[in-house]
Amino acid sequence: MDNCISVNLRKNKIVIKIAENAEQRKILSALTKKLPELKKLYRDEKTPIIIVGKVLKNKEIAEMQEVIKEYINVDVEFDMPKSLGLSSITRTFKQEIAFSETKFHRGSLRSGQKIETEGSIVILGDVNSGAEVIASDNIVVLGNLRGLAHAGAKGNTNAIIAAGNLDAVQIRIANMLREIGKEEIIVHRQAYVHIDDNKIVIE
Repeated sequence: MDNCISVNLRKNKIVIKIAENAEQRKILSALTKKLPELKKLYRDEKTPIIIVGKVLKNKEIAEMQEVIKEYINVDVEFDMPKSLGLSSITRTFKQEIAFSETKFHRGSLRSGQKIETEGSIVILGDVNSGAEVIASDNIVVLGNLRGLAHAGAKGNTNAIIAAGNLDAVQIRIANMLREIGKEEIIVHRQAYVHIDDNKIVIE
């Protein structure tokens, strides 16, 4: 079970590598076993811990940070891809998504640009502040989402929004809107947005 993580002590950092297919409960269990041992070897309380390997959901990141802080109070960094590729989005988010006609837009959207489409859309770039993407079904942004994204624009509450980096002040799905605070933007770098229990949820 402990094989799901490996710990390497380096000169100015400690690197914890997580196996790609490891389950979260096994990761947390392995961390709980290894951290007391690691604390004994800790030479400098300021030495950061870097987490690499498996692409994690924001909830999983928060759980790992909480476990580590119980044993060692240091900065924890997660060194993962800055932009989620299609394979990473598929691997990270397991919720069933209805199929629909999908369009691809190559390149980034600048401020003032607007795309409206039936079905789903994948943006192969960024959606910059002041730009708009509106789709009757799903929206996937492989880069930074800073502008307005409105998925399920014709009332599809099963629509989702996925972004490699979420940096928008608000998002919309169907007839629901969610404002995003500055503190949330930091947490939700890689984001998957959907409606659950009549509210917009960001993972």
